[in-house]
Amino acid sequence: MSELGISIYPSKSSYEEMAAYLQQAADLGYTRIFTSMLEVADQPDETVQAFKAIIAFGNQLGMRTSIDVNPKLFTALNLRYEDMGFFADLGVWSVRLDEGFRGYEEAQMTHNPYGIVIETNISRGQHYIDLIMDFGANKNCLIGSHNFYPLAHTGLDFDYFMETAHQYKSYNLRTAAFVDTPSGKFGPWPISDLMVSSEVQRTLPITTQVQLLKATGLIDDIFISSSFISLEDLQTVAEIFFATIPALQVEFDKKVTPLEKAIALDEVQLYRGDYSGYMMRSSQTRVKYGKQSIPATNTSSIKRGDITIGNDQAGQYRGELQVALQDRPNLGERHNIIGKVRDADRILLDLIQPWQSFKLVEV
Repeated sequence: MSELGISIYPSKSSYEEMAAYLQQAADLGYTRIFTSMLEVADQPDETVQAFKAIIAFGNQLGMRTSIDVNPKLFTALNLRYEDMGFFADLGVWSVRLDEGFRGYEEAQMTHNPYGIVIETNISRGQHYIDLIMDFGANKNCLIGSHNFYPLAHTGLDFDYFMETAHQYKSYNLRTAAFVDTPSGKFGPWPISDLMVSSEVQRTLPITTQVQLLKATGLIDDIFISSSFISLEDLQTVAEIFFATIPALQVEFDKKVTPLEKAIALDEVQLYRGDYSGYMMRSSQTRVKYGKQSIPATNTSSIKRGDITIGNDQAGQYRGELQVALQDRPNLGERHNIIGKVRDADRILLDLIQPWQSFKLVEV
């Protein structure tokens, strides 16, 4: 089962602030926590107790904590990869290796007696995960998560994001990635242009980011990287994440009729499997609405992202809803353009699969 997570940074927040935030998230169904010790490697002793206290509170709420570490932190804390006792004492569920070791060490860590999960960095790519598996890793204690990238234009190319996640899924390993929103107050580092995993996410609303990651079929868990995002964003992300079918935000044309809005908004649309590449056809709407009159209104040429409904000139196609995947002429002026998928959501059009259900929601 996929899980939704938030991030906290104990070196920058009070226990009371973090506890209240965790409670809000837990009440909405969030079950994972991401935190990082990377930025406190030079002064770890001062913050270990703060980490321990808030992790314990998260555990009481049924939330599982992943803590980001690297070899520098192991040195600063005088830790050995063979001994996970320090992290067991912290109460974490997983130890995320931001940089990692050489493959052998990671494999050995998955056999720790505490059952702590080892979380490796998907964004590293190459044959890193293959090397870990070659050393006999315990798959029951091994997962992966992508990095997040605070600086604009440094996020992963989306094809690379997909390719590296696929390496993990080929071993049936759990995966995660990060989304972000401007309502977040801060992250672990001083500069942040939103902390996202792939660069394409940076300019997208957080709801679209979540749907994008879900639609890939390669990401199980999603973390919000900034801490203390607004309650409204927490709620909206939870609604989108736990929804069983994707929803496209639609901007309606001024000429749209109540009947056309009902066809678009009141029905769960089903993308026909015998697709042409020009459109997503939802034919069931014409079964219900095909006998009603739909006068021709906006019948201009059709552009990618347009939502159309067959009008009175469309014969047996009257009432059929379509979402345009390519530009095309409106032959015979048979289709009313009732609106368009908002620009940010058009990236989802190529990820919704034939025979998949989807919904349209008014912006």
